[in-house]
Amino acid sequence: MPHLKANGISLYFETHGSGERLLFISGTGGDLRAKPNVFDSPLGARFEILSYDQRGLGQSDKPDVDYTMADYADDAAALLDALGWGPVPVMGVSFGGMVAQELALRHSHQVSALVLACTSSGGAGGASFPLQDLEQLPDDMRAARHLELADLRRDAAWREANPERWQTLLSMAAAGRRNDRDLMGARRQLMARAGHDTFTRLPGLDMPVLLVGGEFDGIAPKANMEAMAAQIAAAELQFFAGGHLFLIQDKSAYPVVIQWLNGLSGRA
Repeated sequence: MPHLKANGISLYFETHGSGERLLFISGTGGDLRAKPNVFDSPLGARFEILSYDQRGLGQSDKPDVDYTMADYADDAAALLDALGWGPVPVMGVSFGGMVAQELALRHSHQVSALVLACTSSGGAGGASFPLQDLEQLPDDMRAARHLELADLRRDAAWREANPERWQTLLSMAAAGRRNDRDLMGARRQLMARAGHDTFTRLPGLDMPVLLVGGEFDGIAPKANMEAMAAQIAAAELQFFAGGHLFLIQDKSAYPVVIQWLNGLSGRA
């Protein structure tokens, strides 16, 4: 299995596909053993994608120290260096979007363009919902609250009107959380996430930036995405019909991202 030493730790990574290169940074709890993943998405047919398990997760190292957002960004930069990739477009989803912001700010020479999906800047621009607070809840209550936040249309009236669909979603949420995940690594990721704040530094991004989000996202609300777009001179912003998983819910979302990435050469 492909591992590389990067930033002092062993990172598990995979590359698949053909075409222009794209670094994809996954969200909270991301684990490449979980299927489907980014390689099964529409991106997989259009780009050579590099993705990896972040520190504390999946098959990468889980050092026994506190993690910072700078650590996550430096891990990504070191992986690009080790593979001889860069500068490349980077797409970060949710927590991955936070890492992508730090990567572009700390290692701008490695990032030619950014796609930031359903994410937040923290600070004055607004933080994404504190998912660490949900970890104190019993599993069934945590899953239910996460589903409500992930799509604000799933209110009490919707759940009452759609009981079978709601139970299906609850079952899918339970099945999606691997029993073999490293609890300490996952907790340290959430604590690093809680400290994320790039807002005052975002004007320093001088590469093309596409921000995409869901109209009904309660984890990374529209207002947070709008605040980020106002901070970045070269930013474009578009919302889609969905919540935190709008990339799956709205079939027009991936084609927009792909078209934007394919058009980067025309913006150079």
